[in-house]
Amino acid sequence: MNDVGFPILSLVTWLPMVGCLVIMSVRGDEATVASNARWTALWTSLIVFALSLILWVKFDQTESGFQFIEEVKWLPEYGVGYKMGVDGIAVLFVLLSTLLTPICILASWDTITRSVREYMITFLILETMMVGMFCALDFVVFYIFFEGVLIPMFLIIGVWGGPRRVYSAFKFFLFTLTGSVLMLLALLAMWFQAGTSDIVVLLKTQFPPGMQTWLFLAFFASFAVKVPMWPVHTWLPDAHVEAPTAGSVILAGVLLKMGAYGFLRFSVPMLPQASVAFAPFIYTLSVVAVVYTSFVALAQEDMKKLIAYSSVAHMGLVTIGIFTFNVQGIQGALFQMLSHGIVASALFLVVGVVYDRIHSREISRYGGLADRMPVYALVFMLFTFAANGLPGTSGFVGEILVIVGATQVNFWLALLGGSGMILGAAYMLYLYRRVVFGRLTKVDLRAIMDLSPREIAVFAPLVVLTLWMGIYPSSFTSFFDASVAAMVQHHAQAMAAPAMDPVGAVVKLAQVLH
Repeated sequence: MNDVGFPILSLVTWLPMVGCLVIMSVRGDEATVASNARWTALWTSLIVFALSLILWVKFDQTESGFQFIEEVKWLPEYGVGYKMGVDGIAVLFVLLSTLLTPICILASWDTITRSVREYMITFLILETMMVGMFCALDFVVFYIFFEGVLIPMFLIIGVWGGPRRVYSAFKFFLFTLTGSVLMLLALLAMWFQAGTSDIVVLLKTQFPPGMQTWLFLAFFASFAVKVPMWPVHTWLPDAHVEAPTAGSVILAGVLLKMGAYGFLRFSVPMLPQASVAFAPFIYTLSVVAVVYTSFVALAQEDMKKLIAYSSVAHMGLVTIGIFTFNVQGIQGALFQMLSHGIVASALFLVVGVVYDRIHSREISRYGGLADRMPVYALVFMLFTFAANGLPGTSGFVGEILVIVGATQVNFWLALLGGSGMILGAAYMLYLYRRVVFGRLTKVDLRAIMDLSPREIAVFAPLVVLTLWMGIYPSSFTSFFDASVAAMVQHHAQAMAAPAMDPVGAVVKLAQVLH
C-alpha cells in the first residue's frame, strides 16, 4: 500500500475494464445499447480522469524516484512481479492518457454509429493498456501493456476507419510488432544478466558495453517505429488518414509518445555507453525527419496527411532532445511530448469537425470558413500558432528548451533541428490560410454550421492546457525536474566509470547466454 492509502495506480489502470463489463451487460434494442454504451464509457473515463488527478495533487515534486508503488508477487521464482509506480517522467503521461480518452469518446458521440458498443469497449481497453504501460515497473508487465496497445488500435483503424482501413491497420500492426519482437529478445537477455525484470533494479544494473550495443539496437528497432523516426515512419500517414477522428487523436496524443518514453525509461539510463555511441546516428535521423517530413507536409493536399507528417517532424525534435543527455534537452523533449500530445490531438479534432460536415479532407475543398465558423476559425488559429511554436503557447517552451540543449552538443544540430519551427510555420499557415481565409465560393459551405456545444466542450480543455503550458510552464516542468536531473547525473556517472574491455564484454555475454 502506498502513501495515498489505496492502490491508486491499479485503480486508474483497471477501472476502464469494469466499464467494459458494464457495457457488455447492457441489453435492449440497438439504439438503447448504443446510448448506454456511450454514457457508460464517458462516465467511466471521466471517473478515471478524476482519480488520476490525485496523482497530480499528491505527487512529491522534490523526489526523483518512483512514487505510489504497488507490488504483488506474480512469478517470484523467475524474478517477475506485478509492480506499478510513477516518477516525474511517467506521471504526466498517465494524466495525458486519462484526459484524452473522455475527449475521444465525446468526439465520437455522433460520428460513430456502427457497432457503438464494441467501439466504446475497445477504447476503454486501449485506455487500460496506455495507463498500464506508463505505470509498469516490471519489464514483463511493461511489455504486456506495450504490446497490448496494438490490439485495440488495430481494431479502431481496421473496423471503424476509412476505405483503406484494412491495409492501414495491418501496416500499422506489422511495423510495430516486428520491432517489438526484438525488444522481447533484449528483455530476455537483460533478465538473464540481472536475474530479474524489475525496472528499478535494472536501472541500477551495469550492463557490459558490448552487450549494451546489441540491447540498444533491439530497443531502437521497437521504439523508433513507435515514435516514429525516419525512415520507419511510413505507416503513420496511412494510419492517420484511415483512422476515425478519435483514433487519430489517441494515436498522435499518446501512442507516438510510447517510443520516446521507451528511450527515456530504458535506452538512455540503462544503456549509457551505447546511447552515447549511437547519439550521432540518432541526430542524423532526427534532423532528416525534421527537415524532410516538413517539406513533405508542405506538399500535401489532404489535411490529415499534412498534420501526420508534421507529427513526424515534431517528434524528430523530441529524439534530438532526449539524446543531448543534458537537463535542458531532456526537459524540452518531455515538454514537447506533452505539448504535441495536446496540440496535435486538437488539430486532428479540428479536421474532424469539417470532415463530419462536408465529408472531405481535401484542402482545396474549403476556403473562407471564417465567414461562417468564427469560433472554429479562432480555435483553429490557436492550435496552428501552438504547432508553430508561438511564444505564449505550449509549443514554444518545448522547442526552445530542446534547441538550447542541442546548442550545448553542436551548433549545426541546434540550427537544423530549430529549422523545423520555420518550416512548420510554412506548412501550418499554408493550411490555415487556404481553409479559413479567402472568399466563400463553395455553395455547400454557405450553410456550414459553427462549433456545437459538444464540440466546444471537446476543445475547451485543450485550449486551456495549450495556454496554461505556454504561460506557466514551470507548473508542468516542476514534476519532472528532479527525475531529469537524477537521470542526467546517473548518465554522467556511468560514462565516467571505467569501461570493460570489448573482449571481456563478449566473454561475459557468452557466459550469461550459456
